[in-house]
Amino acid sequence: MASFIIEGGCRLSGEIIPQGAKNEALQVICATLLTAEEVIIENIPDILDVNNLIRLLGDMGVETKRLAEDTWSFKAENVNIDYLETPEFLKRSASLRGSVMIIGPLVARFGRAILPKPGGDKIGRRRLDTHFVGIQKLGAEFNYNDAEQIYNISAEKLKGTYMLLDEASVTGTANIVMAAVLAEGETTIYNAACEPYIQQLCRLLTKMGAKIDGQGSNLLRIEGVTSLGAAKHRILPDMIEIGSFIGMAAITGSEVTIKDVAYDDLGIIPDTFSRLGIQLERRGDDIYIPAQKEYTIDTFIDGSILTIADAPWPGLTPDLISVLLVVATQAKGSVLIHQKMFESRLFFVDKLIDMGAQIILCDPHRATVIGTGKRPMRATTMTSPDIRAGIALLIAAMCADGKSTIHNIEQIDRGYQNIDVRLNQLGANIMRLD
Repeated sequence: MASFIIEGGCRLSGEIIPQGAKNEALQVICATLLTAEEVIIENIPDILDVNNLIRLLGDMGVETKRLAEDTWSFKAENVNIDYLETPEFLKRSASLRGSVMIIGPLVARFGRAILPKPGGDKIGRRRLDTHFVGIQKLGAEFNYNDAEQIYNISAEKLKGTYMLLDEASVTGTANIVMAAVLAEGETTIYNAACEPYIQQLCRLLTKMGAKIDGQGSNLLRIEGVTSLGAAKHRILPDMIEIGSFIGMAAITGSEVTIKDVAYDDLGIIPDTFSRLGIQLERRGDDIYIPAQKEYTIDTFIDGSILTIADAPWPGLTPDLISVLLVVATQAKGSVLIHQKMFESRLFFVDKLIDMGAQIILCDPHRATVIGTGKRPMRATTMTSPDIRAGIALLIAAMCADGKSTIHNIEQIDRGYQNIDVRLNQLGANIMRLD
């Protein structure tokens, strides 16, 4: 188990470029299974979850080629469907949550798919119902083998239909869209997720020859086509990493410029950090954060305590709740953090309380942060439970007094590319122990 040793109190300075978006990468890489022709994807992040998915596709017979540091070519001309039945596939795909998004493309193009129960973060229940029900409505048949915990999915020919999703699931929407583009007739998806990553997936599919109306809204209309072709696509910068960098700059009182952020695709993220009192300035497509000695949390207009809650897009992404909570501990004022979408994501708060943060954990979904202004937290030893809590603990350690240790940093590596190297270049003091 690898660890980080972080020397707190270091000021950061300079420019940093965010990596490509992990969540988009997982979707668009799966989409390459929809065609036998070459698809080139740029700005792919070099992180564990993405690399594992690329390796999985390679083992399935997809011709994968690294063209540059962040650019890959995919050609799914000779996919070996029988590989899905091997113990090796079942083991590898079970440990990777993103593997659930191969169902839609495989069923649409080859008529069958096999999937073990997916892995990923232990952040509460993450239902697969939306994926399955949506693809079932297109005509696929699902059989679950309870003994082996394997889903067998098959379909002679998918047919377009109307569906109202029970939740605006991002990966669920992505899976259904990828299945629907090759289905016969028209598919209407209401209450679809409309995150920038879904919009990006739709843009890629359109370049490949798909017919999709309503991109950017929660009502998608898809006219099925018989086949898709070659395309080239560039992944958006990772909004979660951008938010993490804003938080790091604020909590360490640092002057930092985040480059090439695709600002128009960040939604309410910049405004949410502004409500915590953090100054940030848009400069072209960059975000400039000046050094601040202190920042004060806003109140609502009637003077009541500010509430920050996650919500489906265009609401606040749940992946930034952990970061915002840590940043609030060093602010002046109080805020209620409400994590609505996952019931276990706030359990890392205990570690912040151990470090001296003034936080009341109300229940698994809500925490009240009583900000007393900037004062060093106590250095401590921690273990990262998931990707986003891991980065939040790293941020806390960067403003702590002394050396902190974070174990299980493989969880951070799953979502953040060379984070220690990149932050050290800005002036942080983070040492990796393997």
